[in-house]
Amino acid sequence: MAKLYFHYSTMNAGKSTLLLQASYNYRERGMATLLLTAAHDDRAGAGRIASRIGISDDALTFTPDTDLFALIRDQGRGAACVFLDEAQFLTETQVWQLARVADDLGQPVMCYGLRVDFRGQLFPGSAALLALADDLREVRTICHCGRKATMVVRQDEQGRALREGAQVQIGGNETYVSLCRRHWRQAMGEEA
Repeated sequence: MAKLYFHYSTMNAGKSTLLLQASYNYRERGMATLLLTAAHDDRAGAGRIASRIGISDDALTFTPDTDLFALIRDQGRGAACVFLDEAQFLTETQVWQLARVADDLGQPVMCYGLRVDFRGQLFPGSAALLALADDLREVRTICHCGRKATMVVRQDEQGRALREGAQVQIGGNETYVSLCRRHWRQAMGEEA
């Protein structure tokens, strides 16, 4: 029975690396995969999933208006597994569509994304995946203190933590830092 999976973490935990490695493993065994990523995250180029360690692959892109069930049914026929990066940008409707892919098309769907934003709030796609996924897997990374990082701060050009702003701002190491909850609270000016 196919399942809907959600691999979640903070920034810089290696989610894209794991996605690309898993897809490679399928392909190495002669099985096709379908890769998807959010259209507005084009840091690696349009329709490209890339890891900080230098591996990358082409992917189809989705927007909030994309019917993922129809896209996968029409273009992912024969894929042994569907891999989706930047899952935090999914809508609740799209998460239900991915559940239908697993349930009705019998294709496993592996989603990779952030759990919370820089304010400590769930992304809509992540909230829906936490509610609907058959299997939840935390991808771990560490804070500068050595504890597990579960939060992320967005920084300005001077390295100061920002407390306000749009939920979505595309960026990498120059913008975001993963921290444990204690150090996130300190960075955000909360009581330590």
